[in-house]
Amino acid sequence: MKHRARILMSSLAAALALATAPAVSAQQVEGIVALVNDQPITTVDVRNRMRMIIASSGQQPSPEAIERIQEQAVRGLIDETLQLQAAAEFDVDVDEAEVDQAIDDIAERNGTTRAQIQQELASAGVDISTLRRQLEAEIAWQIIVSGRYGSRIRVSNQQIEAALERIAASASQPQYYIAEIFLELTSAGGEERLQQQATAALNALREGAPFQVVAQQFSAAPSAANGGEVGWVLGGQLRPEVEQVAQVLQPGQLSRPIRVPGGYMIIAMIQKREGTTTVQYDLTQVTVPTSSVTDTTADELRRALERANCENVDSAISGVPGAFATPLGEIPASSLLPNIRDALNGLGTGDHTQVLDTAAGRQAFLVCERSIGGPGMPTRDDVEEQLRGQQLSNQSRRWLRDLRREATIEYR
Repeated sequence: MKHRARILMSSLAAALALATAPAVSAQQVEGIVALVNDQPITTVDVRNRMRMIIASSGQQPSPEAIERIQEQAVRGLIDETLQLQAAAEFDVDVDEAEVDQAIDDIAERNGTTRAQIQQELASAGVDISTLRRQLEAEIAWQIIVSGRYGSRIRVSNQQIEAALERIAASASQPQYYIAEIFLELTSAGGEERLQQQATAALNALREGAPFQVVAQQFSAAPSAANGGEVGWVLGGQLRPEVEQVAQVLQPGQLSRPIRVPGGYMIIAMIQKREGTTTVQYDLTQVTVPTSSVTDTTADELRRALERANCENVDSAISGVPGAFATPLGEIPASSLLPNIRDALNGLGTGDHTQVLDTAAGRQAFLVCERSIGGPGMPTRDDVEEQLRGQQLSNQSRRWLRDLRREATIEYR
């Protein structure tokens, strides 16, 4: 891919200036902005995309903002062209009905209708085909990315358990209902340019641009399709640098651009609540009372526990003098004595604690089941789906970067 030094400002600025000019004048200056593998992107395409972005933001852009919108429009059109070209190679066609449904989904999220969206775009001088092409590319790309990588993605039990452990560790921390915008770092423009874009996006949001619209047009995160809305997350689910900012944000506030791996993130704090998530155990207690404890009791009990589980515990400990098992049922971690709670920390279903010295004698605890519950707590399936989505998103970004690098892109 040929590196762009700069898109010629004259042709595109003129194209945007023609937004309110008579059609006959516009026809005299239309041209090609870029060729993507010999497929043209025209000034008409760019002007329509810029108009759509401006109309969606509800803001009157400054000259500096127009330049950023212009770059975003061109980049978005190039990516969509590459995505549709890739879809054609895999014989993936998107039905008109699928695009209609996508527009209906957007309308529902924004409390409007498909007809009203078309009318609003038309009043801004934007043909509905501009939105339809964008959605067609998104749908086609999701299909081929899922088809190419979906079967390869494996989320192990260890990954799920590790994620649940992180969530459990933050069980008492606040929970956040957030929306996000992720601006991806690419070779075009570099770090300084991306930081300027992130600052410009934040300024637009502070001036009243709808967060949903900015996310849909600019965010590279999977949540962009939902207007950036992530939903309730626990502290342990956020990156440390993001959580640090989230802790001090109040509902209704926006974060500064946060540097994260791969780019910058802006989050909006929608709601916030104190953590009410709890770790719940179903335990069986094994006890050798003080009266039966000998010098060998701890070793004997330790060996018995190696072959014990909640179903066979009675037979497993039968060779330990004085030992007996007591099912304790479900107990929240907060109700356990600190030394027992500490011994259980990090254990999962089927595990057991070390032999403990307690006031009752020698004791150990078998974890028959361990669960985490409370408002906002994701299920195991939720965590698995989230991890799959993250991996699929990473593969998607890598593939698109490869397509950009391998493509022949000529700017006119």
